[in-house]
Amino acid sequence: MHPPVARVHAAPSPLAYARDVVSLAKPRLSTLVVCTTAGGMWLAPTRPGAFRAAVTLACTTLVVGAANALNNYLERDVDAHMRRTRDRPLPAGRLEPAVALALGLGLPALAIPALVHVAGPLTGLLALVALVSYAGVYTPLKRRSTLALFVGAVPGAIPPLMGWTAATGRIDAGGLALFAILFFWQLPHFLAISIYLKDDYARGGLRVFALVHGERAARIAAAATSILLVPVSLALVPLGLAGPGYGVAAAVLGAGLSAWALSGLSLPEGSTRWARNFFLATLGYLTLLFIALFLWAR
Repeated sequence: MHPPVARVHAAPSPLAYARDVVSLAKPRLSTLVVCTTAGGMWLAPTRPGAFRAAVTLACTTLVVGAANALNNYLERDVDAHMRRTRDRPLPAGRLEPAVALALGLGLPALAIPALVHVAGPLTGLLALVALVSYAGVYTPLKRRSTLALFVGAVPGAIPPLMGWTAATGRIDAGGLALFAILFFWQLPHFLAISIYLKDDYARGGLRVFALVHGERAARIAAAATSILLVPVSLALVPLGLAGPGYGVAAAVLGAGLSAWALSGLSLPEGSTRWARNFFLATLGYLTLLFIALFLWAR
């Protein structure tokens, strides 16, 4: 499945061209990632200086943008088949693929050495692992195996650990706990997407969980991983990163998300509204959890 990508027929306005180039980095997703990186720095037992923090956040933004640009480049044929992605700049023919490739390779060539120099070798290494695992492993694996669900959760969970290591220079229990929260949160989040967009993913030829194992199995997996997220999120309290107020909030939020996930088990297949609403609930859960963490951090 490799249809020809449309060519650029008319020169766009400079503003439209710039907007398309920026969209290759998926700014909304990049913003979420940068926020979790900032959270890792905030919760670390030692705070980085303003310069180190600023460079870490800026370079993380560049690395995440590069990973997304490479994703756009590698999946441009898939995107051309899917309704939600066919108007992206590459499949729509508004940008040449070489633009995305240049961003995907050029930005980390600048950002990762800067991270190594300013934030430390460990933070730079984590950025490289996130980039390679996302663009080089997760992206092609989506066409072959549902294991991509778990592989893709790794680079998505690395940014808060990058923030932690930029502040402390080491990986320890606190940083790993933040990594675990983001890892386990992504599982029900993306399982919900695989349910309500399964027809679109089928058009793109991607082997997402709901297509390969069935919608019922995807709902069971979403419920199980939502329940597992509860003790993972509560681990921050005994580790001394958050106080009792956070523990109460995390327990309530986790119970609510788990209840929502379990409610999907009693619905007939094809109830895409539940899956869409559950997807939105996972976003609300993470937002409120981090607010609670900032309010009751120790």
